[in-house]
Amino acid sequence: KLSFKIICVFQISDEEQGYDLDLFCIPKHYADDLERVYIPHGLILDRTERLAREIMKNMGGHHIVALCVLKGGYKFFADLLLDYIKALNRNSDLTKQIHLILNDTHPHLLDLLLVRDIIDTGKTMKTLLELLKQYNPKMVKVASLLVKRTPRSVGYRPDFVGFEVPDKFVVGYALDYNEYFRDLNHICVISETGKEKYKA
Repeated sequence: KLSFKIICVFQISDEEQGYDLDLFCIPKHYADDLERVYIPHGLILDRTERLAREIMKNMGGHHIVALCVLKGGYKFFADLLLDYIKALNRNSDLTKQIHLILNDTHPHLLDLLLVRDIIDTGKTMKTLLELLKQYNPKMVKVASLLVKRTPRSVGYRPDFVGFEVPDKFVVGYALDYNEYFRDLNHICVISETGKEKYKA
């Protein structure tokens, strides 16, 4: 029987203002649509590597099916699984196979690692986890790059968290606003101009 410890979470305070856009490479077409760079790309990658180590430590020895939940998580999913966990697995004596699939086919066969971009209220994840119960998976764990501190939260917490962030509207690193900003490497706070420009 495995025991899972609570890992340290990178908490970003409510007072954190982020970084001036001029300090980073921002696509010109988004220059007026963002307020600040909130989490730089390099910090995202470093934190993702650390999460990969925690996942390997806590789920070692298991055959894992990794599922990307919604398309906003594809960059985090790719960096976490294809780069860091795969590299750690090559350099490890653990007998682990990471199966990378994007659909929930035969979840009862293996242990599941669900990978998300952001947990906002937590309602989506709670609903998904309830749906997965009907397949009787051996184990389900959730890794999320971001968890938002919001009064709308239902109290759900994933097993692995990259950053805990204030209740701000963030975009970039595949997080979108009406399908825009997915191509932005950094996680940024969208401006009112950007919200108005790209509203549906």
